[in-house]
Order: sequence, then structure tokens, then C-alpha cells
Amino acid sequence: MPRFDLSPDQLEVFNPEVPEPTDLDAFWARTLDESPADPGSVTTAAVDTPLCTVTVHDVTFTGYAGDPVRAWLILPATGTDDAPLPTVVEYLGMGGGRGLPHDHLTWASAGYAHLVVDTRGQGSHWGSGGDTPDPHGHGPATAGFATHGIEDPEHYLYRRLFVDAHHAVVSAAALPRVDASRIAVTGGSQGGALAIAAVALGAPAVAAMPDVPFLANIPRAVGMTAEPPYADIVTYLSVHRDAVDQVLRTLSYFDVAALARRARVPALFSTALMDMVCPPSTVFTARNKWGEMAPDGERPDLPQVRVYPFNGHEGGESYQWREKVAWLDALLGR
Repeated sequence: MPRFDLSPDQLEVFNPEVPEPTDLDAFWARTLDESPADPGSVTTAAVDTPLCTVTVHDVTFTGYAGDPVRAWLILPATGTDDAPLPTVVEYLGMGGGRGLPHDHLTWASAGYAHLVVDTRGQGSHWGSGGDTPDPHGHGPATAGFATHGIEDPEHYLYRRLFVDAHHAVVSAAALPRVDASRIAVTGGSQGGALAIAAVALGAPAVAAMPDVPFLANIPRAVGMTAEPPYADIVTYLSVHRDAVDQVLRTLSYFDVAALARRARVPALFSTALMDMVCPPSTVFTARNKWGEMAPDGERPDLPQVRVYPFNGHEGGESYQWREKVAWLDALLGR
């Protein structure tokens, strides 16, 4: 596929205005107040697997509206050593679920505790399945998930998912073997958006590693790519012709480029120049706005970003994991 976006030099400084509702902070403060995290409700159960180098626990924590959210906690098998571990909380790409424990061995193999967070209402498009229902309904929608409840920010799917992402970190900090002072968040595409949202909303993580994140600079994305899930929004608006203003208003509460302005932790981004699903200019928008609103003395450095010139939405895949583990090792002093 051809390159279709800005040049690398232009991307490096690309920092356009992103529409932001005047009550954005109040909306999210109220949302978290209405659905508070409850680390005391976290439950874990040991899972019997054929794996010898890791141990696995089935975790349930409360997310949006107190709904149960499932996760795997995967730990390196270290005998009687109960020392707390640096931890990676991982969110998943759209349509996937937490799958099976042996789908997720890299972080524990590198010596990290790894919390793999299921995505409510998803888990049947790829991978090995999911286990978390979404009990909240929505109105008309196109195929996929991007338009579920899209005409009202109170009911948009990503309101629930952002709260789940925040609460996953709070819950991780309460788990045995997790070092609460060394939690990082990561994810690709939808998972990258959730990683940004979690730290922007104040989850107690010390680092973020979003890869090819979705929901960044949404007005630009829906106007420049014909690939879903942004194309699903276009399809919705091509049918609901009188809903444009309301849909764009809803999406403005969930644009992670705007939320990224509130981040206060170090970050490592990745993008790909042939990514027609989450265009690189939208990823750079979130990266270049990172921490803009942090108070003096708390603003993080401009995040590093790994660019894969000849890849699409798959991005760096295993190459990027290698970059992330090296970056995180250095950050946490391992």
C-alpha cells in the first residue's frame, strides 16, 4: 500500500487543535465518582495449566457500574520467592478477548507480572475468546463496536471501557506479587487508546506504552481513512445524516489526543507509516500533546515514538515488544 499521510519530518511536529468539550474534566470526574474503583473486591483463583515457567491466576475486578471484569494474572514461576514484581497491565485490540493464558507468555518470561485485561462485550472476532459480558445496551449501531451508543457520551461503549481500564490498574495494585509503585500500561490499537485513557484519568501507573492507538484525533481519522473502525463511524453518519453534530460531540469526550494532554507519566509510542486503520498523524497528535496540561514540574518529557516505515496496522509486533521491554527495563532500573 502507498504512504498516504504526512512525511516523518512533518509528523514529528504535527500538533493540531483537537476539539475538546468544556466539561471534559468534569465529565470524567463525575464518571469515576459514579463508578468508583473497589480494590477490596478483587478476587483471584489459581488456574491449573500445563505451563512450567509461569503461574496463572484468574482475576475478577469491578469495572464500570460495578460490573465484573475478568483478567489473567500471569507470573514468572519463581519458587518461594514472593518479592513484588514490576507489572504490565495490558489492554486488547478491538474484537479480541483475554483468550487463554498460554497466549500471553512474553512479559512473565521477562520477569514481569502481567495482567491481561478482558474487554467487556468483545472477544469473538479473533484470538481465543473473551469472558466479560457488557450488560448495558445501546441504540442503533453499525458492525463492529465503534458506534455502540455513539449519540450520547453517557452511553457510549468507550465510557465503560475507559473506566474498566482505569480500574484495572487500581485493582492490579492490590494483587499479590504486584509492586504497586512499578505498574505500566500497554496495548495496541483499541488497547493503545485504553492505555492512554487509563493514565490520563489518573490510574496509578508509572508508564504508558501505547502502540498504533485508536481514537486519537478522531475528526482527522474519520476524514482520511476508509478502513474500519473509523469507517464504521462514517457508515453510521451516512445513514443517520442528522446526527453528525451529536456524534462528533460524543467522540470529543473520548479522543485520546485530548486526554493525552492530561498525562503525567513517561511514555513510549509506536506507529507505522502505512497504517490506514489508525493513521500515523493521529498517533503523533496524541504523542505531541502528551502532558501539555500537567502542572509545572510534573510535565513528562515528550514521549519517544518508534516508527515502522513499511508496516500497516500490525506495526512493530514482536520488534516493538523488544523495544518496550528494553525501554521499561531502563525506566524501572531493572
